[in-house]
Amino acid sequence: MAAERGARRLVSSASSFWVCCLLLLLLGRRGPGAAAARSAFPPPAPGSSIRTFTPFYFLVEPVDTLSIRGSSVILNCSAYSEPSPKIEWKKDGTLLNLDDRRQLLPDGSLFISSVVHSKHNKPDEGYYQCVATVESLGTIVSRTAKLTVAGLPRFASQPEPSSVYAGNSAILNCEVNADLVPFVRWEQNRQPLLLDDRVVKLPSGTLVISNATEGDGALYRCVVESGGPPKYSDEAELKVLPDPEITSNLVFLKQPSSLVRVIGQSAVLPCVAAGLPVPAIRWMKNEEALDTESSERLALLAGGSLAISDITDNDAGIYFCRADNGNDTIEAHAELTVQAQPEFLKQPTNIYAHESMDIVFECEVTGKPTPTVKWVKNGDMVIPSDYFKIVKDHNLQVLGLVKSDEGFYQCIAENDVGNAQAGAQLIILEHDVAIPTLPPTSLTSATTDHLAPATTGPLPSAPRDVVASLVSTRFIKLTWRTPASDPHGDNLTYSVFYTKEGTARERVENTSRPGEMQVTIQNLMPATVYVFRVMAQNKHGSGESSAALRVETQPEVQLPGPAPNIRAYAASPTSITVTWETPLSGNGEIQNYKLYYMEKGTDKEQDVDVSSHSHTITGLKKYTEYSFRVVAYNKHGPGVSTQDVAVQTLSDAPSAAPQNLSLEVRNSKSILIHWQPPPPATQNGQITGYKIRYRKASRKSDVTETVVTGTQLSQLIEGLDRGTEYNFRLAALTVNGTGPATDWLSAETFESDLDETRVPEVPSSLHVRPLVTSIVVSWTPPENQNIVVRGYAIGYGVGSPHAQTIKVDYKQRYYTIDNLDPSSHYVITLKAFNNVGEGIPLYESAVTRPHTDTSEVDLFVINAPYTPVPDPTPMMPPVGVQASILSHDTIRITWADNSLPKHQKITDSRYYTVRWKTNIPANTKYKNANATTLSYLVTGLKPNTLYEFSVMVTKGRRSSTWSMTAHGTTFELVPTSPPKDVTVVSKEGKPRTIIVNWQPPSEANGKITGYIIYYSTDVNAEIHDWVIEPVVGNRLTHQIQELTLDTPYYFKIQARNSKGMGPMSEAVQFRTPKASGSSGKGSRLPDLGSDYKPPMSGSNSPHGSPTSPLDSNVLLVIIVSAGVITIVAVVVIAVFCTRRTTSHQKKKRAACKSVNGSHKYKGNSKDVKPPDLWIHHERLELKPIDKSPDPNPIMTDTPIPRNSQDITPVDNSMDSNIHQRRNSYRGHESEDSMSTLAGRRGMRPKMMMPFDSQPPQQSVRNTPSTDTMPASSSQTCCTDHQDPEGATSSSYLASSQEEDSGQSVPTAHVRPSHPLKSFAVPAVPPGPPSYDPALPSTPLLSQQALNHHIHSVKTASIGTLGRSRPPMPVVVPSAPEVQETTRMLEDSESSYEPDELTKEMAHLEGLMKDLNAITTA
Repeated sequence: MAAERGARRLVSSASSFWVCCLLLLLLGRRGPGAAAARSAFPPPAPGSSIRTFTPFYFLVEPVDTLSIRGSSVILNCSAYSEPSPKIEWKKDGTLLNLDDRRQLLPDGSLFISSVVHSKHNKPDEGYYQCVATVESLGTIVSRTAKLTVAGLPRFASQPEPSSVYAGNSAILNCEVNADLVPFVRWEQNRQPLLLDDRVVKLPSGTLVISNATEGDGALYRCVVESGGPPKYSDEAELKVLPDPEITSNLVFLKQPSSLVRVIGQSAVLPCVAAGLPVPAIRWMKNEEALDTESSERLALLAGGSLAISDITDNDAGIYFCRADNGNDTIEAHAELTVQAQPEFLKQPTNIYAHESMDIVFECEVTGKPTPTVKWVKNGDMVIPSDYFKIVKDHNLQVLGLVKSDEGFYQCIAENDVGNAQAGAQLIILEHDVAIPTLPPTSLTSATTDHLAPATTGPLPSAPRDVVASLVSTRFIKLTWRTPASDPHGDNLTYSVFYTKEGTARERVENTSRPGEMQVTIQNLMPATVYVFRVMAQNKHGSGESSAALRVETQPEVQLPGPAPNIRAYAASPTSITVTWETPLSGNGEIQNYKLYYMEKGTDKEQDVDVSSHSHTITGLKKYTEYSFRVVAYNKHGPGVSTQDVAVQTLSDAPSAAPQNLSLEVRNSKSILIHWQPPPPATQNGQITGYKIRYRKASRKSDVTETVVTGTQLSQLIEGLDRGTEYNFRLAALTVNGTGPATDWLSAETFESDLDETRVPEVPSSLHVRPLVTSIVVSWTPPENQNIVVRGYAIGYGVGSPHAQTIKVDYKQRYYTIDNLDPSSHYVITLKAFNNVGEGIPLYESAVTRPHTDTSEVDLFVINAPYTPVPDPTPMMPPVGVQASILSHDTIRITWADNSLPKHQKITDSRYYTVRWKTNIPANTKYKNANATTLSYLVTGLKPNTLYEFSVMVTKGRRSSTWSMTAHGTTFELVPTSPPKDVTVVSKEGKPRTIIVNWQPPSEANGKITGYIIYYSTDVNAEIHDWVIEPVVGNRLTHQIQELTLDTPYYFKIQARNSKGMGPMSEAVQFRTPKASGSSGKGSRLPDLGSDYKPPMSGSNSPHGSPTSPLDSNVLLVIIVSAGVITIVAVVVIAVFCTRRTTSHQKKKRAACKSVNGSHKYKGNSKDVKPPDLWIHHERLELKPIDKSPDPNPIMTDTPIPRNSQDITPVDNSMDSNIHQRRNSYRGHESEDSMSTLAGRRGMRPKMMMPFDSQPPQQSVRNTPSTDTMPASSSQTCCTDHQDPEGATSSSYLASSQEEDSGQSVPTAHVRPSHPLKSFAVPAVPPGPPSYDPALPSTPLLSQQALNHHIHSVKTASIGTLGRSRPPMPVVVPSAPEVQETTRMLEDSESSYEPDELTKEMAHLEGLMKDLNAITTA
C-alpha cells in the first residue's frame, strides 16, 4: 500500500510539473501585452490541486448619458465569466431597486422606460455603476456613469431688438441651461431658420448673422424642445440699416471666454466684432498666427468665431482674437484648457500566493488633471491600514496574507473628466501546493519562494533552540539549530512566521539557501512585541512548527524629527492641501512621509503615504474642521510627529432644506412662517439667511420671493389677499449660494379678521359619554366665529368641576378624560379662551359605569381626531439645555426633547415652560415663560449677571420634572449710574490736601476697572476744562494735594469698566480751609491772588504757625535780595556766553525751538499785573507745533531760555545722574505737563487715560518750585551731547557749570495761567521734605551733587505736585504753516541779540533801585 501511495504521489507530482510547463509556454506565446486579469489557465491535469484564474471582466461598461424628461434610457453593461455572473446596479453608491419602470435587460444593461424629472423630484438623475458577482469567485464593479436629465427650459438671456448696418455682423442672445443647448433652434418670422456659412448658432445658443443683408431684417425667437411642449423666448426684431458710408467705432459684440475641453471633443471660441469699415478677424495662439484655411481641424465660422475639432493636448494655450478694419484694431483673448480621462499605463495582474506572504498589485495611470486612485476588493472599498497600504501613490500592498484576502481587486482611477477601472484576481494556495509560475514582480523579495513538488516521505520535526541573537529597533535576527529528526539538515530550508502580538495576520520570511539557520526580520516597529515561530521544509513538505518565541524590539533613537512649517489650507469645500518641509534632524535620508488626518469631534484617524512635501486630501466633508499631522520616515522607521494643525474646508451651498416649516394664519392679510435650520451636517457653512418663495395656489407661475437675512427663524408675510390659499417654500442661504427648498406648504388667509378684544362666547354644545374609568367629552365651537378662539379649557371633578383642568388646542373637538373612578358622579365644564381670557363655561355631568359594564369599546371615539390617550406616566424632561449669550440683556435657551421623533418635529399640542432666576439677591423668585418650539429668547435681563435656566414639558395633564439647569452670564455694559455717596474732607494737618471718598455705582454692569475724578473752581466750566485725576482699580478713596487754600472746589466722579465710561456724579462742593500756623519745612506761601499787595502784615504758612509782621518783612527782604542777585548773575553770565556762541549753534537752537515750541498762558480775568519783581517771559514764547521727536508728543508750557547759557550742555561726567533722572521720570513728566494743559480752554486736547500708572523707580529729593520746566525729550536736540534715548535733557535755568557750588537754587517765576495753580516764592530747602507713605507721590528731581551744577525744575499744575500720575497721550493741534515756522525761527534768533540783553541789564538796574527803596522803608 505504501508503494501504491508513493506511485500515486509521483504521478500527481508529474502531472503538476507538466501543467506548469504548459502554462509557461502559453504565457510566453501571449506576449507581455496581454491583460493579466483576463489570462486563463487550461484545465488542470487529473490529480492536480492548483486552481486556475477565472476570466471575469466587463465586455461593455456604462457611459455618461444625457436624456430628456419622459424619454427612455439604456445604460449598457455586459460582463463575461464562467459561470455567468449576476448583474446588479448601484445608483449613487446604493443598490438600485428595480421596478416596472427600471428593468434589467438580459445582457445586464439597465433600461429606464420613462425618465422622471421635475424641479423637486429627480429620482433618475445621478451616478450609476454596474456590479457583477459570481458566488464562488467574487465581485467586480464597472466604471461610474453619470445620467444627466435636461432640466426645465429657463432663459438666462433672450433676444433683444437691435439694428445692424448692412455688411456688418449682428448677434441675438439666447442662453439656456447648459444641458439644454443641444435642443435649441431658431425661428425667423416664426418659421424654422436655416443655418449656413453666414448664419450660425454658437454652442451657447447665441445666433450670429454675418454680412447682414436686407433679407435678414425680421422677427427672431429661439425655441427649446426638450421632450415636452416647446418653450419660446421673447420675439426680437432685427433691423438692417443701409451703409451710412461713414466710419464708426470698432467694438466687440461677442468676446471669447476661457474653455475647458476633453481630448477628442470640439470647441468654439466666439469672436464677433462690428464697425465701419467692416472688420476682418484673425486668430493667434501663443503669439503665432493660425492658418484656418489649410488646417483640417481649425475653421473660421460666420462672424469670426474659431472652431476646433478633435482636440488634442497640443491645442491647449491662450488664443487671441484680433479685429482690424484699417482704422482701428482691437484684441481679446481666452484660454483653452485641455483635459484627459484616466488611462492605464500598467494594469494589475493576477497573483498566486501563500498565506502569510506579502504581495503588491501594481497600477500606473495617467490623465489630466492627475487622477486619484482607490482600490476595491470584491466591490468594497479598501481602507488603508497597517496591512493594506497604498505605496508609490497608486500600488496596493497587502502584508501577511490570510485566506479571506482572496478575490478580485480593482484599481479605480478618477479625475474631473471621468473614471476607469482595471482588476486582477488573487488566489491563495495551500502551503503544500507550489506556486505554479516563476515569481511575478508583484511578489515582494521577502516572500519569494520556490517550492518543488512534494513527494512522499518523513517530514522534519520542529527546529530547536530558536533565539533572537540580535534585537534592534527595526529588525530582529533569529538563529536556531537543526531539527532532532535531521541533525545535519544540509538540505533543509526554513520559514520564519511572525506576527505583531495581538493581531491575527501572520507574515513569513524564508531562508535564502538550504542549510541556512538564521534570518533577519526587517521593517519592524520599535518598542513592539512580536511572536516568532520557525518551520523546516524538506523535499517531502513542511514539518512541525517550533514553539512561539516572544521578542520585543528596542525603542527608537535615530528617528527623524518633526517636519517644520506644516501648513494646511482649504482648496475646495471637499479638499484640503497640506504642505511641510524636510525635518531639520532627519537622522539620515528621509524615505517618505505619512500624513495623518482626522475630523474634529471623531476619534478615527486616517493616514496616507506621501513621497513629496505636499499632498491634497480629497473627499472631505464640507465646512468641516480637520486636524492634520505629518510623520517622517527614514531607514529606521517613523519619526516624531508634528503638532496638529487644524483647518476647515470651504463652505458650500446647503445640501438640505430647512426643517419644521410651519404656517400660522395671523389674519386676513398676513401669514407667519416658522422654520428650523437645516441639519448641521448639511448646512455646509454659516447660514446667512433664508429665501422664502410664495404664490397663490391658483396661479402657480406668479411667484413672489423675499430674503430673510441673519439667523431669523420666522417671518411675517403681509399684504396677502383675503380668503386666499397660498403655497410657501423655503431654502437656506450661505455665501456660496442657495440650498434645496422645502416642499410647498399651503395655508389660507381668513375671509375676515377675527376679533380678540373680548373673550370667546360659550361653546355651542357639549356632550359627554361615560365609560368605566373614563369619560369622552365632545363639543362644537361657539356660534360666533368672528371671535378668536385659542383653545378650550376642560374642568372636571367629583361633584365639582374645579378639581382638574385640561387645556387643549383650538382645533380639537374631542377629548377623553382618563383615570377616573368607576360608578362616580363627575361634573364637567368647558370654556373657550383666547389671549383676553376665558369665556362663559358650559356645564355637564356624568356617572361613570360600574366595573361589571364591559361595553368600553367605542370605535367612534377611538378613531376620532384630536383624541389622544394620555399615558399616566410622567413625561421625560427636556435634555441638552443650553444658554447662548446674545447680549447684555438677552440669552437664548435651546433644548432637545427625547420624547419627540429624531427629527424633533412637534406635531401635538405639547408646550414647554422655561424658568430662570439669578441668585443675587438670594431671595429672587423664578420667572416663567411658555414656548411651543425647542428654543426661547429670554430678554430684559440684567447686564453681567449669572442666571440659571431650566425647562419642563407639558402635554395635556402630563408634565415632566424640571430639566437640569443651564447657566449663563450676560455680557457687560457700560455703567448706567454714577458713583454714590461722594464726600470730600480735608486731611488733618495738611490743609492743601483733601480726601475724596465714594461708593461704587449701584448699576456697575461689570467689574469696575477704575474711576476718574474731575475737579474745578468753576462749576459751570466745560468738562474738558476740569482737572482730571485717574484712579486705578476699584479703590474708593483718593487724595489730592497742593490745592489752593480758602478756595471753593467742585468734584465729580465717573466710573469705568471694560465697556467704557459711565455717567458722572452730581458736583460736590468743598472749600479748602484757611491757612494758619508757621511755615514748616519745604512749605510754600499761599497764592498771590488778585488782592495781593506788597508785604504789610504777616503771611500765613500752610502749616498754620503764626508769624510776626517783622519776621515776615525780614524774610521777604532776604528772599527778594537773593532772587535779584541770582538774576543779575544769570544775565552777566548770559552776556558772556552769548558772545562766544557761534552762528552754527544759533541755527541749531532756532531749528530746535521751531520744533518744540511753547504755549502762551491763558490768563484768568481775575489776574492782576504782578509787581515789577517778576520777569515777563510771555513775549519770548513760541506757538505749539506737533513736530516733536518724542513718539508720544505732549504739549508743554516751556518758557524759552534767553541765551545760550540757559541750556546747559551735558558732559560725560553727568551720565550717572542722567540715568537716575530717566529712571525716575520716565512717563511722569509729560503727564504733569498735560495737567497744566487740561485747564486751558484754548487747546481742548483729546485725552486717553491708561490706568496702569507705574510708581517711580527710585526715591529722589523734592525741589519745590512754582512753575517748573518739563524734562521732555522735545529739548534734546538743543544739547551738544545728547542722551542716546533723547529722554533726559531738560531746560535749565540761567546757571552755568562755572558757578560756585555754594550758590542758591535758581527758580523761575511765570504769570499764573490758571486759577487752580498755587503760586508762591520758594525758599531754599534745608533738607528733604517729609512724605506720607500712604499717598501716591511723584517726587521732583533731586538736587544733584554740587560738583555737577545741574539744577532742573519741572512744570506742574494743581493736583500734580508730589503725586504720581500716569502718562496721558494727547492729540496736539496741527503744525503751523511754513511761513509761520520761518517767522518763529527768525523771532527766536533775534531774541538772542546782545542789544536786547543790554536793555534787560538796564531794566534790572531799575529793579535794584526799587529793591533798595523797599528795604529802606
